[in-house]
Formats: sequence, structure tokens, C-alpha cells
Amino acid sequence: MEIHYFAAARAARGAAQETLAPEHDLASLLEVLGSRHTGLTAGGMSLSQVFERCSFLVDGRSVAREDAATTSLDAVSRVDVLPPFAGG
Repeated sequence: MEIHYFAAARAARGAAQETLAPEHDLASLLEVLGSRHTGLTAGGMSLSQVFERCSFLVDGRSVAREDAATTSLDAVSRVDVLPPFAGG
């Protein structure tokens, strides 16, 4: 599964994307990623902290952070991590 990071998530991760073996659900994936990647943004936020403010696209379907535990990743090929964006 490909994980694509944008804006603050990319800054905290230190990369624009990575490929991982699928997890059971989005919440599990976020837990693994947050514990694996401990870098910080220029503002001092960790990837786990950035995730708290993010929405996600799971194979193009919008998923809110509060729905992560019930979002299955079976047969999913891509997850986009979308922090809030400023501006137009």
C-alpha cells in the first residue's frame, strides 16, 4: 500500500511517500506510522500529532480521523494523509 503525505504530514515524516504492507484498518496504520516516524515539523509537531488534525483519502474516498477504526484497508492500494491547508 502506498502512503502519500502532504504539507505538515510530509514535513513530520520527512518524505512525500512510502510503501508498506497493508494494515487491518486505518487506525492501526496510523498507530504504526506514528510510532515508526518520530521526526518533527518546523513547529515541533510529531507525525502522530499531525494525524490528529488530518483527513484521509483511502483509494480516493474521504475518511475523517474519527472514522479510522472502522475503515478497513483490505485491498486498499493508496492512502493520502491530508492536513488542513491554508489559503486558496
